[in-house]
Amino acid sequence: MNTRKIGGAGEDLACRFLEKNGYKILERNKHYSRFCELDIIAKDKNTIVFVEVKTRKTNNFGTPMESITKTKFQNILKGVQYYIIENKIKDYRVDIIGITLKPELKIVHLKNVSPI
Repeated sequence: MNTRKIGGAGEDLACRFLEKNGYKILERNKHYSRFCELDIIAKDKNTIVFVEVKTRKTNNFGTPMESITKTKFQNILKGVQYYIIENKIKDYRVDIIGITLKPELKIVHLKNVSPI
């Protein structure tokens, strides 16, 4: 499985995880530039949630969370700003979901993540 397929599978798992926990998925893979893509935009009660998903086969080369650099997070925040201005959003937050596939499936959900 290549990295694009692993990423897509991780986003599918993340969507199912969020829906199981009461979230409504609004959009996926919203692009603002070649540097900025919002993986999942969901609604949790009255809050719009922007979810970055990182998936790894194993943790042999670090956890999914460790792969989010300061630059990557700043690009995510730019996309969030574009989206909230376009859609006049007032109540929002940024979450990160890290998924490790092997040796067993592990999903870690960090809510309301602030800039690094």
